[in-house]
Parts: sequence; C-alpha cells; structure tokens
Amino acid sequence: MPTTAKTKDTKFIFVTGGVVSSLGKGLAAASLGTLLEKRGHKVILQKFDPYLNVDPGTMSPFQHGEVYVLDDGAETDLDLGHYERFTGGVLSQLNNLTSGQVYENVIKKERKGDYLGKTVQVIPHVTNEIKGRIYEVAEKVEADVIITEIGGTVGDIEGLPFLEALRQFAQEVGPGNALFIHVTLVPYIGAAGELKTKPTQQSIAKLREIGIQPHVVLCRSELPIEEEVREKISMFCNVPAEAVVECRDVPHSIYELPLYLHEEKLDDIVCDRLGLPQTEPDLEGWKNFVWRVIDPSHEVRIGVVGKYIELQDAYKSIYEALTHAGAANDCRVIVERIDAEDLEDDAVEDKLDSIDGLLIPGGFGDRGIEGKVTAAEYARTHGIPYFGICLGMQVATIEFARNVAKLPGANSTEFDPNSAHPVICLLEEQKSVTQKGASMRLGTWVCDLKPGTRSYELYKSATINERHRHRFEFNGDYRERLESAGLTIAGTSPDGTLVEIVELPDHPYYVAAQFHPEFLSKPNAPHPLFTGFVAAALARNISIAEHSQEEVSKT
Repeated sequence: MPTTAKTKDTKFIFVTGGVVSSLGKGLAAASLGTLLEKRGHKVILQKFDPYLNVDPGTMSPFQHGEVYVLDDGAETDLDLGHYERFTGGVLSQLNNLTSGQVYENVIKKERKGDYLGKTVQVIPHVTNEIKGRIYEVAEKVEADVIITEIGGTVGDIEGLPFLEALRQFAQEVGPGNALFIHVTLVPYIGAAGELKTKPTQQSIAKLREIGIQPHVVLCRSELPIEEEVREKISMFCNVPAEAVVECRDVPHSIYELPLYLHEEKLDDIVCDRLGLPQTEPDLEGWKNFVWRVIDPSHEVRIGVVGKYIELQDAYKSIYEALTHAGAANDCRVIVERIDAEDLEDDAVEDKLDSIDGLLIPGGFGDRGIEGKVTAAEYARTHGIPYFGICLGMQVATIEFARNVAKLPGANSTEFDPNSAHPVICLLEEQKSVTQKGASMRLGTWVCDLKPGTRSYELYKSATINERHRHRFEFNGDYRERLESAGLTIAGTSPDGTLVEIVELPDHPYYVAAQFHPEFLSKPNAPHPLFTGFVAAALARNISIAEHSQEEVSKT
C-alpha cells in the first residue's frame, strides 16, 4: 500500500500491552498525546479493538464499561473518552476500529467482487483493511503524530492480524517514522522480596516473534524500577536502558500521569526517536488543574444513583466530569455510589441524607427504576441539588408527573407499555426499528435554550450542541400539563418538538438533560451543567455547615 506525501509528513506511534489486561494503555497513550500536544504538535489518537463486535454499542456495561459517543454518532470504546479529555482532538468513527468492522468490510468487498475472484485471506486482505484505516486517518485528519492503541494483550489470537498489520505498516513508512511502545507489568513478589522481569521478557519475546521490536517499554509497577531492573529488561528485551520507563500508579488523580511520564522523559525519548523538535512542553495550565484536584479548599459529597454502580467504568465520563467541575469550584468531589435497587426498600433517607447533590445517570431497562424515581422525589422535596442525565431526565419527568402534576401511574413506555400516562415514550422514528446496533438517536444535535432559565445562564448561549444516545423521549402530548404544574422546559430541538432540558425554577438546582453532557467535559474546560451542579452542592454544604456552627454557638 503506497504512502502519500501527507503520510510521509506524519509520525506514527503504536501502543501495545502485555502480560495482563487493564494496565492502562489508554491512559498512557492519552498522556503521551498531552505531552506532545503541549510541545506544539498536532496529535490525534485512535483505538483498535480486536473483539468481533462491530462496536461496543450492544455490549453490557459489565462487559465493557461505558459506551463513549462521538460527534458523528459513533459508539466507541471508553478510551476514546480519555483521548478527547487529555487532548484537543475531536474524534470520529475513523478513530475506533474493531475486528467486527474489519471482517464486515472485507466480506462486503468480497461480495461486491472487489477482490477480482481471489481467495480472501487474513494476509493481505484483512491486514490491508487494518492498515487502510491508519492511512485514511493520516489523509483526512491534520496531524503531526497519530497514536494508535491496540486493545487486548500480545498473544491473544484475535489480536494477531492487527499486530501483523502494524509490522507491515512500520516497514512501509520506513525507519524513524513509526515507534512502538509496549506497556507491561513488572510485578512485585512479596515472598521473594523483589520485582520480577520475566513476565516482561516473555511478553516482548512474543512481540518479537511477530516481527515487532518495541522501542520503549513502559513498566507498570507498584514499586520504583531500580537501575538494576532497568538494565536487566534492557539486556533481555533489546531496548536501551533509558527507554525502559517506570510507570507506577499515580497517588491522587489520573491527570497526574502526563506530569509523571514527563519526569520520566518519555516525551523526550519519543521526540528523539521520531526526529520531532525537542521543545519543552508548556505544562503550566495542566499543573494548575492537577493542583486544584489534589489540594482544593472544599469538599462535597455527590450521590450517584445507578444500575451498574459497582463497576467503576460504567459511568467513567460522569466521574471525570465531576472531577473537572470540582476543580473549577475549588472543591473535591467525593462520589457516593448508590445502587438504585437499594432505594426501593424505604432506605432513602439513610442513603441520601448526607449527600450534597444527587446525580442520576443514563441507563436502559427497568431494574432499579422505582428507586431512581424515589431518589428524584427526595432531592426535589428536600432541596438537594439534582442533576439528571438521559434516563435521569426521564426519571425526573416521571416523578414530577406522578407527584406534582397528579398523573397517577405516569411512566415511560420502556418500563410500562400500558401506562395510563406515558410521559416518556419511544421516539416516532424508533417504532419501526428492530436492529439494536447503532440504531438509537446518536451523536451531536442542536438544542435551543430558553432565555431566563438556569441552563441559559450556565451556557451563556441561546444555542448549544450536545451528544445523545437514547431511544425514548419526553412525550410532547404532556408538555402543556407538566408546564402548567410548574415544570420548566429549558431546552428543545430547534423545531420545538423534542424536549432536551427540564428544570424546576424554585429549587437550589434541579436540571435534567436528555443528552450526555459528560462527553464534552475537559479538565480545563469543565461542562457548564456539571460546574453549576457542583457549585450548588457546595453552596448547600457550606450553608449546612454554617447553620450547624450557629446551633453550636447558641448552646
């Protein structure tokens, strides 16, 4: 596959992983992207996932964590969330490739006769499809550096075509234009009292069998990688000792990782190997953000009531957006994870009385729904700042319809198809949809805000663009009845037919959005709805503390 003039101007970095999964390849790739971007380079990241699903859209959060949605509606791996948060890149469906997509495209081409009667094989047809995606990104996106993370672990059978494709690609673009970083585990064996390098040696040996020699080894370890250990890895893995980079767990926040890797000179090594200018990165703004996360003046407790609450990655972007908003308000956000089903047994006050704010995130299915409705009612009636996202907006609407607008049995047709008052119902265009994958309302849609509402004040704009992922919607037939009962429709689609944001005006903070604002929050550009929510929670926290102090003074 020939390179073009534009491809020749681009440098390529490939991040692989070995020994075990969940080593943090995505965060390592994103952090390197941060460092290169702070040096003035245009960086774009992409993720290659070897699983056979076309995309993660139909996968359970228990299997895969959250589904991250891009502007163009692509349902992608959560690592693309890290990529967008850590860099200025705006990604598209081009930036996430799965084995499912690869084989689907190859079979379509075979059926069309594109291979001119040839026997279709992994090499060259599958590997060409994989390489083609890298070339396509290089051609269509302005970038000095493209960082590609390969999901899974070296040695996984499904990942072999991807690694072979990368081997071919590196040969095609030539020396000095492609760099391989291998993330590996250097475990500490307590009984022996030492770090063990053998897993790293075996992992890199497997990679070299495939024909790939890593240029940098990123060592994940609980303890410092001493010089003796670096030299041992260097000798057995054919990597310069200075390119054996320590990568321990950061103590406070994932946003410390770029600073840590800079201290380890990872960006210097990469720039030297790829012939990029050796300018010092401007990390001042990033350091200031990290400091606000680590050492804030205040603290708030936010209750997140969800269905997949025991799984950290299920609401990954929400937790990160809360961190961003906390830094903007000079306060630490402590997340209280609350299983929605636990609120169905009259334990609401015990679970929610100590929180400063309540957030109900998106989700599907009826498990725990009544617990979420109860939580929304408690926040509304007790003046607790409330933020509903997607399903959280639908829950707020159901609760208000039942208890304020006096519509008994109000519900969503997702949970009760025969509801007497279906205040949430299936989108009209969804009624004929039978295929589950990539068939929801997805991607960025325009929303018009109503002047004078809290949302309008927070956004400081009459028109916004937000990312969606849902099938069910506010039922417009009930709009007048709910508005007359006191619900404010703060945002709609430009034609006014779809309700995007609802609010309660006489409440410290009661805002619920049909879209997913967490996907657009960044460390130094926190989302305004999250910022306003945390500010309201902090105000409640301070007010309660001051009241308690007054009571103590009286006694």
